[in-house]
Amino acid sequence: MSEPEHLRVTYNDVHNLIRKSAEKIAEFKPDMLIAIGFFPARVMRTFLKHPQSKKNIPIHAIGLSLYESLPDTTEEQIGAEVIRTQWLGPESGKVLLGRRALIVDEIDDSRKTLQYAVTELQKDVERELLLLPEAERDAKRTKFAVFVVHNKLKPKLGSLPAEIPYYAGDEIEDLWLDYPWEAQDIEEHDRLASLAKQKTT
Repeated sequence: MSEPEHLRVTYNDVHNLIRKSAEKIAEFKPDMLIAIGFFPARVMRTFLKHPQSKKNIPIHAIGLSLYESLPDTTEEQIGAEVIRTQWLGPESGKVLLGRRALIVDEIDDSRKTLQYAVTELQKDVERELLLLPEAERDAKRTKFAVFVVHNKLKPKLGSLPAEIPYYAGDEIEDLWLDYPWEAQDIEEHDRLASLAKQKTT
């Protein structure tokens, strides 16, 4: 079996994709970021900062793993089952109530991780809503949206509810993506990324 083709992206590539995407995402008016991809969420916050108030949008991190080998995971689980490694805490539903939450990740590959995140966050919200008087529930219902830096153009194994806005910085073929924050040698990573760009121009 041949090795999949790699696409190396630089920090500047990611930064510029997020900057362009933020113009559309601003229409959703997120007041909270939920980071699966930590670096993209931090950059996105820079571009969503309200110019008048200069107020930062809070970032809450969740840890989900689909392809990583973690302690206590089996070979069968890797790539098949989303493992929760970090969550919003025992009162995550309260944190989410009434918010406009943008879930941020690096890549939409199989969509299983995103489906898991949305489903579990919605469950947390529903549990909290049931504790409120019925008349107050609609006003406190959380609105979610999803942003990924790259969406792979391939059949998805997971799905997202149709009412959830979905934004992608770039649509790409089914390639193996190498992000700069995963590189041990950033100069070599950038050199190889630059060489690949020269070949395509």
